[in-house]
Amino acid sequence: MPEDGAKVRLDLNNPVFQEGLFGLQKADRQAALETLNKLRRLTWDQVYRDAGLKWEKIASVEPPPGIAALYSLRITRSRRATAYREGAFIRLLSIAPDHDSTYGKR
Repeated sequence: MPEDGAKVRLDLNNPVFQEGLFGLQKADRQAALETLNKLRRLTWDQVYRDAGLKWEKIASVEPPPGIAALYSLRITRSRRATAYREGAFIRLLSIAPDHDSTYGKR
């Protein structure tokens, strides 16, 4: 794994993530794009410490094979995204419709 001082690289190619992003209302979509722009300017150390992003490991959801852990981060004021880290990349997977669904709760 690269050093945590490396700049974050974004992977926005997951179709589920894209569906969630493009399905947001205009204000939320703009907020999400601002968060993504912020992420690409940060190092991994900064992501882990950023109080606004609230990067958290999701313990309640089993990660897919080959992925060590899933994480959530605040993408807008009211929504969280799921992602995982692969080297310098943050691989974004989805944008949850509400806070609890990020953590697999019903």
